[in-house]
Amino acid sequence: MAKQNKVIFDPKAFLAKVGAGKTILQLRKNQHVFEQGDVANTVFYIQKGKVKLTVVSEQGKEAVVAILEPGHFFGEGCMNGHPLRIATTTAMEDCVITSITKEAMITTIHDEPKFSELFMTYLLTRNSRIEEDLIDQLFNSSERRLARLLLLLANFGKEGSPQAISPNISQETLAEMIGTTRSRVSHFMNKFRKLGLISYNGRIEVHNSLLSAVLHEKPQLRESD
Repeated sequence: MAKQNKVIFDPKAFLAKVGAGKTILQLRKNQHVFEQGDVANTVFYIQKGKVKLTVVSEQGKEAVVAILEPGHFFGEGCMNGHPLRIATTTAMEDCVITSITKEAMITTIHDEPKFSELFMTYLLTRNSRIEEDLIDQLFNSSERRLARLLLLLANFGKEGSPQAISPNISQETLAEMIGTTRSRVSHFMNKFRKLGLISYNGRIEVHNSLLSAVLHEKPQLRESD
């Protein structure tokens, strides 16, 4: 009797297809995936596009807390027992997003080690980023925080070549993410451009010289607020 080949589970292929507990969503720019206070019972995975996470305080002040890209999960708080969404998620451009019910996530994590590894790797990477962001807010000037954020948005340090930053990410958004004003961001962006650390061509191009300036604490990045 011929031996049957076992089908190898591909977590990314699994996330790209409709199936039990899974739905593929097509979202337009500025459309909400979910809003702060909504019932939390699904996890989402970005196949294409960027998603912005914002939080509104009791006083009505809004802040951008993260920008998520393809390969990122979000809404995973429901896995930890959070009954309601603590943030609003908005498509920054046309997006393709996989919606997975909490029950389907639990089953797949239990049954498929490769999917569990993918999800755990994302969670560990996200937690490391949160720790780094906290240290950044506590100890670095707003100018240095902006430089680090631009490097992150351009994917410095990740596989492949650095990417241009989408024009959908405005100076107001950058200001909210680093905890300063838009005018300060504008001042720093002009300064970075004059120093040759970045350039504008419809999108923001981040140069290796900005990474060098951050790593070696060049004088232009030592200015305090």
